[in-house]
Amino acid sequence: MIKIDSIDDSRVDIFTKYNEAQLYHYFEPKPGVFIAETPEVIKRALDRGAVPIAFLVEKKAYESEVVTELLSHVDDDVDIFVAELNVINKITGFNLTRGVLAACHRPSLPDVDSLLQSSKRIAILEDVMNPTNVGAIFRSAAALGVDGIILTHDSADPFYRRAARVAMGTVFQVPWTYFDKGSDYVRVLHKNGFAVVSMALKDNAIPLSAPALKQQEKLAVIFGTESTGIKQETIDASDYVTIIPMHHGVDSLNVAAASAVTFWELCKED
Repeated sequence: MIKIDSIDDSRVDIFTKYNEAQLYHYFEPKPGVFIAETPEVIKRALDRGAVPIAFLVEKKAYESEVVTELLSHVDDDVDIFVAELNVINKITGFNLTRGVLAACHRPSLPDVDSLLQSSKRIAILEDVMNPTNVGAIFRSAAALGVDGIILTHDSADPFYRRAARVAMGTVFQVPWTYFDKGSDYVRVLHKNGFAVVSMALKDNAIPLSAPALKQQEKLAVIFGTESTGIKQETIDASDYVTIIPMHHGVDSLNVAAASAVTFWELCKED
């Protein structure tokens, strides 16, 4: 345990001097770093195989049973920095939750083909840029039986601190990866035997409960960004377009809420 009295202490630079985009490229060309918070999220990250670099712990939390249990599984050569809460809260962008931060090496991601070959139900996030939405989608995917998630490169990073926190650490449980930038990913899905369905408000959309969707052995469901939705070329290349029927003049749900309804309908066993 190393006591820290100021966020200007160079030993905690990894927590204080870099934003998440910079941490992503921290060891470039090798995978970078992510910051996880709360014991639950950190434990799931470690169980996923993330290797911790250092911990920054609020003094009161350091003495708690849950943090003591978490840190008991950490190698002795990993630094554990302890500071008062008023010191930690001076770090820009942090309002510390549950008293502990962990800086970890980013674990490797599976390749697209191996993830598709081992899955029957896949969610595709096309340019979903809000980390809160990404985290909520992962939490629903984990709870409702989605086998994996693949993102386009303009989507928010699931390992970003807010996404991982909203997901309750399920970003470290649901297998996920990125499509190659600029790839014709609908073609990749078709090549791997998936029927592709876009969630979009179109005249040719069928209801989410349509039997044709449930009957597909392998199904990939695409969710788009909140502002513009799924790209037209993606919709044109899809096998189906579907909607969740709405009432009272509401045209659609937030993408995170829509994902939960969709996963429940398409992943449940009859």
